[in-house]
Amino acid sequence: MTSRSLHPAPGGQPATSDTRLPVRHLPRPATPGQWLYRERFMLARRVLQISVLVLFYGTLHAGWTLLGRPLLTGNLSSARLLGTVPLADPFAVLQMLVARHALATEVLLGAGMTLLIYLLLGGRVFCAWVCPMNIVTDAAAWSRQKLGVDTSRDLVRLPANTRYVALVMALVISALAGVAAFEAFSPIAMLHRELIYGAGIGLAASLGIWLIDTLVLHRGWCGHLCPLGAFWSLLGRVGLLKVAFDDASCTRCGDCVKSCPEPRVLHFAEIARRGMVASGECTNCGRCVAVCPESSLGFDLRLRIHPAALPGGRSVCPAPGDPS
Repeated sequence: MTSRSLHPAPGGQPATSDTRLPVRHLPRPATPGQWLYRERFMLARRVLQISVLVLFYGTLHAGWTLLGRPLLTGNLSSARLLGTVPLADPFAVLQMLVARHALATEVLLGAGMTLLIYLLLGGRVFCAWVCPMNIVTDAAAWSRQKLGVDTSRDLVRLPANTRYVALVMALVISALAGVAAFEAFSPIAMLHRELIYGAGIGLAASLGIWLIDTLVLHRGWCGHLCPLGAFWSLLGRVGLLKVAFDDASCTRCGDCVKSCPEPRVLHFAEIARRGMVASGECTNCGRCVAVCPESSLGFDLRLRIHPAALPGGRSVCPAPGDPS
């Protein structure tokens, strides 16, 4: 990050096409150090995702402890940290509640704690930083790039809002069938069980998602179908950690949009007006921050971000292809 502030002053004037700096793009990394810096968020996400799996695996198979207490037991739906702190997936708990299951107070407390953590960090932080399926879908995106598979060649087209339909269906089926519907068939849960417990069809499910994302629909699972991602998207709107946006320094090069797994969250007129990426569908993955040549994007707390006031009749200059 540069010393330039990412917080436009209240009432400040946004940049227009007449005042905007010339467009430039971030050059390709020339040294290993530059590459490490460019990929810092991706590397951090991989470290965290793998660390969570290793902690589950080591506690189960090697008896890892800290201060005499097991490090991390259970699974992504219901876990216990240090043998004491309960953690539970709020969406799994919601499904069980609508299925009319009686839940222990500890489970409800664990769901509340998990909910609070992700409300502070931004709901879909789970998707980019914890979920093991993100590794698979990112690999599929890389495969598409290497194979030259353009989105215009997708075999199926679905609106991104399809995931919210899947969310409602999961809750309705849970209520009708009396079981947590998505938990029973979740490829995320399948993958986690097979990696940690050595049972299930998680790798086969992951291969299916990789094929769908690579050959059928770009970001098909995370961007269109996953009801868990939809659940966290709804909560992510009020998250405390946001990607701040400095409109004055942005040249609209569009590199952030190209790198973003959820490009519709980078609607330039909207984020310029609000001074941040406010959409709950943002995963806080950091891709846009890493590729911005002007350091116009950066993580900050919502309370420190001041929305810019748009004067009447003036518009914000959109990036090429941006709907604004």
